[in-house]
Amino acid sequence: MQHYSAGTRQQLPSPLFEQMGHYRRSVFIEQLGWELQTTNGMELDEFDGPNAVYVCSHDDMGQVSGVARLLPTTAPYLMEKVFPELWAGTQLPHDPSIWELSRFAAAASTQNQQASTHQASAYHAEELLLSVMRTSLALGAHTLVTVSPVGMERLLRRNGYRVERAGSPIINHGLPIVSLLIDCKQARN
Repeated sequence: MQHYSAGTRQQLPSPLFEQMGHYRRSVFIEQLGWELQTTNGMELDEFDGPNAVYVCSHDDMGQVSGVARLLPTTAPYLMEKVFPELWAGTQLPHDPSIWELSRFAAAASTQNQQASTHQASAYHAEELLLSVMRTSLALGAHTLVTVSPVGMERLLRRNGYRVERAGSPIINHGLPIVSLLIDCKQARN
């Protein structure tokens, strides 16, 4: 049975946070081949600070099977610092009702399922996405921005979310990525 937990690094149990970091390393570095930094075997970056809110799926034993990171756009965030060229507007958002969704992954783990080359291939990606939307609303977000593979746009649309491209796709490491605006007020109950 899958459980969903949300909170900051300080709010989540330490073992769960560590499992999330190891899961992110497994998906983003080992499976997808992204060149990212690790700390104590966990994939963490400069945006994993006190402003980050995490949503994760896990089983009864705390084994993580999906993660997402939410960042307020009122503090430095990934799209602003790493992918500003994906934003077609003149100015990136800095608004308390707009948060960034990053490091979303619900992919088969190399430890318990066949590895995938996609970050959202697991059967429960839709439920993790719903948990992300509910958490976003609880944080006061009405809109999420994200830099994602084009496949994430399809997942969102397939689940009934209103999504708009905020710029033109570019190829990054051989994969088309795009900036998206997601209306999180449409989260199912």
